[in-house]
Amino acid sequence: MKTGQLKTGKIITTVLALIISMTMNAQVGGWNPELTSDSNEALKTMLEKTPKLESFHNESYGYVVFPKITKAGIGIGGAMGKGIVFENNQAVGVSKLKQASFGLQFGGQQYSEIIFFENKESFKRFTNGKLKFDGQASAVALKKGASINMAYQEGVAVYTLSKGGLMYEASLGGQHFKYEAKKDL
Repeated sequence: MKTGQLKTGKIITTVLALIISMTMNAQVGGWNPELTSDSNEALKTMLEKTPKLESFHNESYGYVVFPKITKAGIGIGGAMGKGIVFENNQAVGVSKLKQASFGLQFGGQQYSEIIFFENKESFKRFTNGKLKFDGQASAVALKKGASINMAYQEGVAVYTLSKGGLMYEASLGGQHFKYEAKKDL
């Protein structure tokens, strides 16, 4: 193995270890009230920064709020986060988000994400583990004072709000979700 390949391998291993360590949660089993609080605060912040989301939020069947997703990559990257799932504005479960990507990318960032479900069918597709975003999926990045296009694609709409960091990216990858109902925790 060449020295350059060895260094690249070490960098990739370090980045992936960093992602895992930054997203590990000390909560083991059971409901996590801190995650619920963080999710409610992230939702409140997104609604304050983009008032047009309020009617969207009120009319959706359900939604999931990921208060902090950590993403990093150097050629190969990944993202992880944990959020609260709401049905009819009531917390009903927890979701874990994982994303792997490859392509032109460098850096790291943290952001919040909310996924709205237009109807019961799209919500059930999510809770049954059948919702996965591929490289064609897109999210609307929320910025204070910016106008946004609000539209569902296949019953799902995704909005993100940057919390910090810098990421240069033109990558392919998808988000995968794991849902666990509140009663099963």
